Amino acid sequence: MTKPIYVLNGPNLNRLGTREPHLYGATTLAQIEAMCREAAGDTPLHFRQSNREYELIDWIHEAIDEGSAIVINPAAFSFTSMAILDALKMFPGPIIELHITNIHRREPIYHRSYVSLAATAVIAGLGAEGYPIAVQAAKAMVDRSTP
Repeated sequence: MTKPIYVLNGPNLNRLGTREPHLYGATTLAQIEAMCREAAGDTPLHFRQSNREYELIDWIHEAIDEGSAIVINPAAFSFTSMAILDALKMFPGPIIELHITNIHRREPIYHRSYVSLAATAVIAGLGAEGYPIAVQAAKAMVDRSTP
Protein backbone atom coordinates (compact mmCIF):
# COMPACT_ATOMS: atom_id res chain seq x y z
CA MET A 1 0.00 0.00 0.00
CA THR A 2 1.18 3.50 -0.81
CA LYS A 3 1.86 5.74 2.16
CA PRO A 4 -0.55 8.68 2.40
CA ILE A 5 0.08 12.30 1.53
CA TYR A 6 -0.74 14.58 4.44
CA VAL A 7 -2.42 17.88 3.58
CA LEU A 8 -2.28 20.00 6.72
CA ASN A 9 -4.02 23.34 7.16
CA GLY A 10 -3.43 25.90 9.89
CA PRO A 11 -5.51 28.47 11.72
CA ASN A 12 -8.53 30.20 10.24
CA LEU A 13 -8.50 28.12 7.05
CA ASN A 14 -11.74 26.50 8.24
CA ARG A 15 -13.27 29.92 7.45
CA LEU A 16 -12.34 29.87 3.76
CA GLY A 17 -15.22 30.90 1.54
CA THR A 18 -16.31 33.60 3.98
CA ARG A 19 -12.99 34.90 5.32
CA GLU A 20 -11.77 37.92 3.35
CA PRO A 21 -12.94 36.59 -0.03
CA HIS A 22 -11.16 39.49 -1.78
CA LEU A 23 -7.89 37.85 -0.63
CA TYR A 24 -8.68 34.15 -0.29
CA GLY A 25 -11.51 33.64 -2.80
CA ALA A 26 -14.87 31.99 -2.34
CA THR A 27 -13.74 28.36 -2.35
CA THR A 28 -14.40 26.54 0.92
CA LEU A 29 -12.01 24.18 2.64
CA ALA A 30 -14.41 21.30 1.91
CA GLN A 31 -14.20 22.14 -1.81
CA ILE A 32 -10.40 22.28 -1.58
CA GLU A 33 -10.39 18.87 0.08
CA ALA A 34 -12.44 17.45 -2.82
CA MET A 35 -9.97 18.98 -5.30
CA CYS A 36 -7.06 17.39 -3.41
CA ARG A 37 -8.70 13.97 -3.28
CA GLU A 38 -9.31 14.10 -7.02
CA ALA A 39 -5.67 15.10 -7.63
CA ALA A 40 -4.45 12.29 -5.36
CA GLY A 41 -6.28 9.62 -7.35
CA ASP A 42 -5.47 6.23 -5.83
CA THR A 43 -2.92 7.68 -3.40
CA PRO A 44 -4.29 7.82 0.15
CA LEU A 45 -4.68 11.35 1.47
CA HIS A 46 -5.09 12.66 5.01
CA PHE A 47 -6.63 16.14 4.82
CA ARG A 48 -6.74 18.00 8.14
CA GLN A 49 -7.20 21.49 9.55
CA SER A 50 -6.57 22.86 13.02
CA ASN A 51 -6.42 26.21 14.76
CA ARG A 52 -4.09 24.60 17.33
CA GLU A 53 -0.33 24.56 16.83
CA TYR A 54 0.20 21.43 18.91
CA GLU A 55 -2.29 19.48 16.81
CA LEU A 56 -0.46 20.37 13.58
CA ILE A 57 2.79 19.25 15.22
CA ASP A 58 1.20 15.95 16.29
CA TRP A 59 0.04 15.37 12.69
CA ILE A 60 3.53 16.12 11.37
CA HIS A 61 4.88 13.54 13.83
CA GLU A 62 2.29 11.06 12.54
CA ALA A 63 3.37 11.82 8.97
CA ILE A 64 7.02 11.18 9.92
CA ASP A 65 6.03 7.61 10.81
CA GLU A 66 3.28 6.97 8.25
CA GLY A 67 3.37 9.49 5.39
CA SER A 68 5.08 9.84 2.04
CA ALA A 69 4.78 13.63 1.64
CA ILE A 70 3.39 16.69 3.37
CA VAL A 71 1.54 19.59 1.79
CA ILE A 72 1.19 22.24 4.47
CA ASN A 73 -0.54 25.59 4.58
CA PRO A 74 0.46 26.64 8.08
CA ALA A 75 -1.25 30.03 7.65
CA ALA A 76 -0.16 32.46 10.40
CA PHE A 77 2.00 29.77 12.01
CA SER A 78 4.30 30.10 8.97
CA PHE A 79 5.65 33.31 10.43
CA THR A 80 5.67 32.46 14.13
CA SER A 81 6.26 28.77 14.77
CA MET A 82 9.73 27.45 15.26
CA ALA A 83 8.07 24.36 16.76
CA ILE A 84 6.41 23.51 13.44
CA LEU A 85 9.73 24.13 11.67
CA ASP A 86 11.51 21.76 14.06
CA ALA A 87 8.88 19.06 13.50
CA LEU A 88 9.04 19.44 9.71
CA LYS A 89 12.85 19.16 9.76
CA MET A 90 12.39 15.57 10.99
CA PHE A 91 10.23 14.56 8.02
CA PRO A 92 12.25 12.51 5.51
CA GLY A 93 10.05 13.04 2.44
CA PRO A 94 9.01 16.00 0.30
CA ILE A 95 7.36 18.97 2.00
CA ILE A 96 5.42 21.50 -0.03
CA GLU A 97 4.59 24.75 1.72
CA LEU A 98 1.43 26.28 0.28
CA HIS A 99 -0.12 29.73 0.55
CA ILE A 100 -3.32 30.79 -1.17
CA THR A 101 -2.05 34.36 -1.57
CA ASN A 102 1.34 35.52 -2.74
CA ILE A 103 2.84 36.24 0.66
CA HIS A 104 5.61 38.30 -0.94
CA ARG A 105 3.11 40.86 -2.24
CA ARG A 106 1.59 41.33 1.19
CA GLU A 107 2.72 43.26 4.25
CA PRO A 108 6.33 42.71 5.34
CA ILE A 109 5.30 40.56 8.33
CA TYR A 110 4.27 37.86 5.80
CA HIS A 111 7.58 37.80 3.93
CA ARG A 112 9.59 35.53 6.25
CA SER A 113 8.26 32.00 6.65
CA TYR A 114 10.00 29.66 9.09
CA VAL A 115 8.37 26.74 7.27
CA SER A 116 10.23 27.63 4.07
CA LEU A 117 13.47 26.64 5.81
CA ALA A 118 12.27 23.00 5.82
CA ALA A 119 10.18 22.98 2.64
CA THR A 120 11.25 21.17 -0.49
CA ALA A 121 9.12 23.58 -2.53
CA VAL A 122 6.84 26.57 -2.00
CA ILE A 123 3.64 27.42 -3.85
CA ALA A 124 2.15 30.85 -3.24
CA GLY A 125 -0.44 32.98 -4.97
CA LEU A 126 -2.31 30.38 -7.03
CA GLY A 127 -5.42 30.55 -4.90
CA ALA A 128 -7.28 27.35 -4.05
CA GLU A 129 -6.00 25.88 -7.33
CA GLY A 130 -2.57 25.65 -5.72
CA TYR A 131 -3.72 22.73 -3.57
CA PRO A 132 -4.29 20.09 -6.28
CA ILE A 133 -1.10 21.28 -8.00
CA ALA A 134 0.77 20.72 -4.73
CA VAL A 135 -0.74 17.25 -4.30
CA GLN A 136 0.24 16.30 -7.86
CA ALA A 137 3.75 17.64 -7.33
CA ALA A 138 4.08 15.73 -4.04
CA LYS A 139 2.98 12.53 -5.78
CA ALA A 140 5.54 13.07 -8.54
CA MET A 141 8.32 13.73 -6.02
CA VAL A 142 7.48 10.55 -4.12
CA ASP A 143 7.29 8.52 -7.35
CA ARG A 144 10.71 9.80 -8.44
CA SER A 145 12.28 8.82 -5.13
CA THR A 146 10.69 5.35 -4.97
CA PRO A 147 12.91 2.62 -6.43
